Amino acid sequence: MGIFDIFSKADTSVMGVDIGSSSIKIVQLKKKNGQAVLETYGELALGPYGGGTVGQAVVLPADKISQALIDLMKEKEVNITTKRCGLSIPFASSLMAEVEIPQVSSKQLATMIPIEARKYIPVPISEVTLDWSVIPKSDAPAVIEEKPLGAKDEPVKKIVPHVNVLVVAIHNDTLSRYKEIVTKAGLDANFFEIEIFSTMRAVVDETLAPVMIMDFGAASTKLYIVERGIIKSSHTVNRGGQDITSTISKSLGITPIEAEVKKREAGAAGPDKQLTELITLGLDYIFEEANRTLLSFEKKYNKAVSKVILIGGGAALKGLPELAKLSFKTEAIAGNPFGKVATPAFLEKALRETGPEFAVAIGLALRELAEQG
Repeated sequence: MGIFDIFSKADTSVMGVDIGSSSIKIVQLKKKNGQAVLETYGELALGPYGGGTVGQAVVLPADKISQALIDLMKEKEVNITTKRCGLSIPFASSLMAEVEIPQVSSKQLATMIPIEARKYIPVPISEVTLDWSVIPKSDAPAVIEEKPLGAKDEPVKKIVPHVNVLVVAIHNDTLSRYKEIVTKAGLDANFFEIEIFSTMRAVVDETLAPVMIMDFGAASTKLYIVERGIIKSSHTVNRGGQDITSTISKSLGITPIEAEVKKREAGAAGPDKQLTELITLGLDYIFEEANRTLLSFEKKYNKAVSKVILIGGGAALKGLPELAKLSFKTEAIAGNPFGKVATPAFLEKALRETGPEFAVAIGLALRELAEQG
């Protein structure tokens, strides 16, 4: 009997699937008494599937990714029991634009968005799939001045309500690739979502103050400044966890695998001063770029970021929040997406430590649960 032959139609479990550059993360949740409950989770390194090592970023064809996903789901410790899922798509594979249009019905909005999107999306609309959401607006509606025909009086002000809409475009070729992965893995994906929106759902509280999300991956570090659920600024730094591993490997004369193990076990919080210095050296450039992004936002909007939230595989590095706090001169915390779901008490410490890696997967599963009704 195959893994997907045991499901019943009454199954309410859902899964979030996050395919990163160096690993796949999956989380299975279930709704119980109105609360999201963790059933299982797991991670599998992709490096070995591309002839690389654990922690190394690789570019794999769809069939190898789907095979890795199948292998992960079949692991005895993971024991996935559902095929219903949501899947993440990299931020770099999307185009976003904020569009202001007159306030209309949802049906009219669906007609107007593709027309308006042509002004902002630099590829033919037929080549992309569009998604959009209305942005909550706190300021006053737009005002248009009109002068009655034949009148010599002062112009009459007519208030016309407008809404701001965030439009997201994903190239159809990208969607086709992820649909192929899902099909070959035997999954039933109800939606595909840009990774940052899944992350926001998992780690950002309902606060009005802007925050920076620092997604510390293997090959790159993605920076997002988010305010009221809207991405105000984004920047990608082409350095990540594997660069720090490489620095440790070369400096200490050890293999990349040994360097990765050393980095994960001790981090920057252990007694090994040389290791801490090497990790700090590797972080310097990333932190400099992050500080430039913070400063640019503060100058443009005349407001400060309230805190930095660290997520991604690299965010599990011991001592990283302390180093980030010193660099950014503001609060820096490791994201705790498992805090949004009910979990066994005995796993609390382990889940808090590994949590930053699973922000996207948890955010996806939470959306799938919400869409169940």
